[in-house]
Amino acid sequence: MVHWQVPVPQAVVQVELDDGARVVLRRHGNPEGTRLVLSHGNGLAVDLYYPFWSLLGNRFDLVLYDFRNHGWNELGEFAEHSIATFVADNRAIARGIDRVFGPKPRVGVFHSMSATTALADDHPGSGFEALVLFDPPVYAPNADLLGAEARWGRQSRSVRQRKRRFETTAELADGVRNAPAFSRLLPGVPDLFAETTLRRRAGGGYELRCPPEYESRICEWALAYILSPDPRDFACPVKVIRADETLRSPFGSSLDLDALDGLDCDFVPGATHFLQLEKPKECVELMVEFLRRLGFA
Repeated sequence: MVHWQVPVPQAVVQVELDDGARVVLRRHGNPEGTRLVLSHGNGLAVDLYYPFWSLLGNRFDLVLYDFRNHGWNELGEFAEHSIATFVADNRAIARGIDRVFGPKPRVGVFHSMSATTALADDHPGSGFEALVLFDPPVYAPNADLLGAEARWGRQSRSVRQRKRRFETTAELADGVRNAPAFSRLLPGVPDLFAETTLRRRAGGGYELRCPPEYESRICEWALAYILSPDPRDFACPVKVIRADETLRSPFGSSLDLDALDGLDCDFVPGATHFLQLEKPKECVELMVEFLRRLGFA
């Protein structure tokens, strides 16, 4: 039986955001390497991506963080849970990384919601030397936006009805293991999913670190932030690594992003929206090839 054990970070530091909320930074990997800043998708946690980022530690300086109301962070105000707030948070986090660990060129490595947040900046990639975005749910100019709106509405309603409390972590892990959308996850990842997205309740049992209504809110407003990006606005080189568009998934985009002129795109055959948790080696290979061309690997 496979068990993924996330190691103890080399450093753990809190960074204060503009409204006084706090985000926990963790450092792993090789401090002498190129600095990669990594985060996660909606409702998840960056420690869940350990099967992916564990392959990077020998070569890269890894700085990990969870978005507010996710992962290691405390639960905050519902009204502040939005992509617009996350964009501002990212700027404060970037300043905090430089202040705590010293200024150094940064490469952003983001999936889904965190990739959307990076693209929602006025100048995507500002403050980074490069961005690597895994399956960002963006839409090409020829997309069926009415259909997309309906799909995101269904997703938002489905998430809001999700169970939030569990007697054991195994209860959630079994649910993930048996869900068709997660059928391609590597062995052991369902257990890691439960361990990284649940927290103990004071009265016993566990609850989701990111409550369903918070996760649902991001889905509800998704189309306000995930229209087609203009590569001419990018402040740095951007690489998109996407899921296999022949595989249907209730998450992310199933669109031909090659229709976006100037967007550097690759895909991972046989992988869905959770590609870093299904085929992490292939994801790393595509990412490192891009970074090597830029002189960062």
